[in-house]
Amino acid sequence: MHDAKTLKPSDLGRQEEQLIVVDNLMPLLPPYDQPGMERPFGEVKGAWREKYCTSLDGFVGIDTLQRPKTKEEEKEFVQKFLNGLEKILSDANNGMLQPLLLSLEYCAKCNTCSEACHVFQASGGNELYRPIFRSEALRKMIKKYFTPSGRLLGRFVGADIEVNWESIARLGELAYRCNLCRRCAQTCPLGLDNSIFAKEIRKIFSQELGIAPSPLHAKGSMIQLKTGSSTGITKPAFLDMLEFMEEDIEEKTGKKIKFPLDKEGADILLIHNAGEFMAWPENPAAFAILFEEAGLNWTLSTELMGYDSVNYGIWYDDTQAKKIALQQFQTAKHLGVRRIVIGECGHAHKAAAVTADRMAVGEDKIPVESFLPLLWDLVRTGRLKFDPQKNNFPVTLHDPCNVVRQMGIVQPQRHILKQICPQFREMTPHGVDNYCCGGGSGFAIMNSLNFGQFRDKVSGRMKFNQILGAFQDTIEDPSIPKYVCAPCSNCKGTIRELLEFYHTTEKFNVHYGGLVELMVNALPDLEKPYLEFLQA
Repeated sequence: MHDAKTLKPSDLGRQEEQLIVVDNLMPLLPPYDQPGMERPFGEVKGAWREKYCTSLDGFVGIDTLQRPKTKEEEKEFVQKFLNGLEKILSDANNGMLQPLLLSLEYCAKCNTCSEACHVFQASGGNELYRPIFRSEALRKMIKKYFTPSGRLLGRFVGADIEVNWESIARLGELAYRCNLCRRCAQTCPLGLDNSIFAKEIRKIFSQELGIAPSPLHAKGSMIQLKTGSSTGITKPAFLDMLEFMEEDIEEKTGKKIKFPLDKEGADILLIHNAGEFMAWPENPAAFAILFEEAGLNWTLSTELMGYDSVNYGIWYDDTQAKKIALQQFQTAKHLGVRRIVIGECGHAHKAAAVTADRMAVGEDKIPVESFLPLLWDLVRTGRLKFDPQKNNFPVTLHDPCNVVRQMGIVQPQRHILKQICPQFREMTPHGVDNYCCGGGSGFAIMNSLNFGQFRDKVSGRMKFNQILGAFQDTIEDPSIPKYVCAPCSNCKGTIRELLEFYHTTEKFNVHYGGLVELMVNALPDLEKPYLEFLQA
């Protein structure tokens, strides 16, 4: 096993049982700096070592990537990977082609991106997770097979990597050690984006090799394309759920609200992450309360692809991403709405408002907006009024990467929180400099085998430390409730896992939720708290 500090990209091709062990993690802030406050990593099962690629770092992110049984299978696997690599380097339809080629050519290896990377920092500076490690490994493979000097001179010109099942499989796993948060791109002095390498490697695996994590593909994209929802909710089940939510709204708030369904010509088609209806129904319920309170002309769709803003394809497969995006636009177009508003889901913001902008043209497109500027406008103009004393407990804000860094929506959420939460405090850093929750690019739902351990202890480590830092003045006083506002479904899922993994709610009264729940909780005419942890 290699010393993590001396590991080199060429080592990916070496036939060893496991390259590194993750054992020097970044220290956590009090009270988690004490012995016994953090659970250790679990053992890697022997059956996993035989079946999957655990030889990178012991974790399995791609649960459909299995070892070949024969040399012929390995040879076919290698050739398909090289075919896919050639395609991403030459396909004019690849929207990432130009930035990919620029990043291949002009990286100065200054390691500015390493200082910005939450995974690298959380790992204690483990060389394997340095952002340029995977890009340099890919660069060596490209040089070896697609340049004359590499084919002729090999290791003498930096093409010193064995391209076999092990090196390709490790590279594929390494692509799933990056959250694609693009903090590296923001800090690069040359404007290069190392996350592109991770995304393009994932794309080769899915589009050329037919290999992708089952939570993203089989349990995500495929179910969504078949049923209209990434959770598999059918239309009858969705209608039953809405009826239950209407009854719950009346019981909690006294307000009689009917969800406007399939309303043709509405100003707004509101689309949520379908996971909200199942895991956090209080969130879409809060949207309904606020939209009705403000008198907006809005609707929900009950048709296929109309009530789920999820599009996991943007993380691993352009073909699947386009299929989903176009069907979502078609649903909106069928209803004749003026605009789509995306609810609290950061990756849906990127998928519908940024990525899909290159997938649909002309009449196929419908304007897509974030809910945040809309809500701030309702607050700013006085269409929504609040009693901030109802939220008089410590509140901090997690910035979803795809909202702030991808779309530049930074201030509306802060303006709202400052009006409704007297004890609002920022994380450090925040805004466009925020750290990913650790669940970005699909990690939030990737719980196969032991990958959840990587998310909870490594990729989510920096965010957990930020949460602790924001509440240092009250963290060890369990009598004071504390709230992490995370206006993104996938971020909430990750923060839920973090707080459960570290028993933080149980020990220190730290809770999480969205922005709209805080807004409803502060409505002056509510007799009882809307937030569950305040109801006891």
